[in-house]
Amino acid sequence: MMRGARIARRGLSRLAAAVETAAVPRMPAFDHVPLPYDGPSAAEIARKRAEFLSPSLFHFYSNPLNIVEGKMQYLYDERGRRYLDAFAGIATVCCGHCHPDVVDAITVQARRLQHSTVLYLNHAIGDFAEALAAKMPGDLKVVFFTNSGTEANELAIMMARLYTGSHDIISLRNSYHGNAAGTMGATAQKNWKFSVVQSGVHHAVNPDPYRGAFGSDADKYVRDLHEIIEFGTTGQVAGFISEAIQGVGGIVELSPGYLPLAYERVRKAGGLCIADEVQAGFARVGSHFWGFETHGVVPDIVTMAKGIGNGIPLGAVVTTPEIAQVLTRRCYFNTFGGNPLCTAGGLAVLRVLEKEGLQENAHAVGSYLKDRLRSLQDKHEIIGDVRGTGLMLGVELVTDRQLKTPAKDEICHAMEHMKEMGVLVGKGGFYGNVFRITPPLCFTKEDADFFVGVMDTALSKL
Repeated sequence: MMRGARIARRGLSRLAAAVETAAVPRMPAFDHVPLPYDGPSAAEIARKRAEFLSPSLFHFYSNPLNIVEGKMQYLYDERGRRYLDAFAGIATVCCGHCHPDVVDAITVQARRLQHSTVLYLNHAIGDFAEALAAKMPGDLKVVFFTNSGTEANELAIMMARLYTGSHDIISLRNSYHGNAAGTMGATAQKNWKFSVVQSGVHHAVNPDPYRGAFGSDADKYVRDLHEIIEFGTTGQVAGFISEAIQGVGGIVELSPGYLPLAYERVRKAGGLCIADEVQAGFARVGSHFWGFETHGVVPDIVTMAKGIGNGIPLGAVVTTPEIAQVLTRRCYFNTFGGNPLCTAGGLAVLRVLEKEGLQENAHAVGSYLKDRLRSLQDKHEIIGDVRGTGLMLGVELVTDRQLKTPAKDEICHAMEHMKEMGVLVGKGGFYGNVFRITPPLCFTKEDADFFVGVMDTALSKL
């Protein structure tokens, strides 16, 4: 009798396991075989990292992944297991991991000349600057190359101060612009700010339609900006810096109509308008090449990085010839800014984006994915908001939709479940409760279906 009960229980367990296995979505087929890996194990890498690298480094997942290979929208671990990459190294890999055209451009350049200096002539930097300027509106056509987005934003803020003769910079609360001296001041989240001198920056109320104090009322947010200028400055400011969609802040879209009104008010106070396109730029928003274009504005300075190089350490500042002249007052120099290896790769990225229609793909697949995520919101009470555009999407988890209580622990559990099913996704937002969905722009509708299926299953397990 007891033996029969045990057999029955084992049979039920096997049935439950089979049902659970059958419920796991199937990853789309992909024609790539990863190279054999004979390097150190994840445990050995973690040991070295703990001993020799900064203690400030952190990682996702209770058991950190050892990623050893990438191909287009997929990543592979040390065992050759494939994962769908829905984070793209923090919105950085736009063309796809190890895109052959980008790899070829870097390889060809590396064999010929890895580095010289801008004190000599080389066509790579000029060719890329010309192609980049062609993507910009108005008189934005002078390019300064940097090594990162932080460097680009530091340079832009300095140029605004030099050009206007004013010191005050206005940024938005919840923004992230970098972690150096000037950019840390412009960043407006305590999570990313150290106790060092951060002068001359004022943070306006964030025009966040979901959590913002005034909902989607752009006029009220601009009124706050106006009062900052009137009561917090001399009435003259150096500039205003803003992301079109806040990335680190949790894929937060700005209230419709806010940016044109903010630009108008800042310019009346003598300031320059800086568009931080580090995450939203390079076709990621789909409908346009640059995030600021979705708001119908033309900035005075544009900063960029991440997608500009598909993973190459590369950033840039683009501005007008008039504003660019301020850096001739002294010697401005960047040893690696415009390095031939990086700029050759950057030019290849622009060509791939155009040749493969990746902006159009970001729009089509991103719209499809957003619709599917909104359907998921109808099913799962824990999803408080779905937002973003193109392939820069956010899903905010809350334990109470009315109170908008951040689901901080739940998102970590969901990410673990998703990893086990083969999907890697980012998280962010001030409370760390927002899925940041920023995959390579070669993402397909099949990938989107798999992603949504995996998220659905993960949320059902909470």
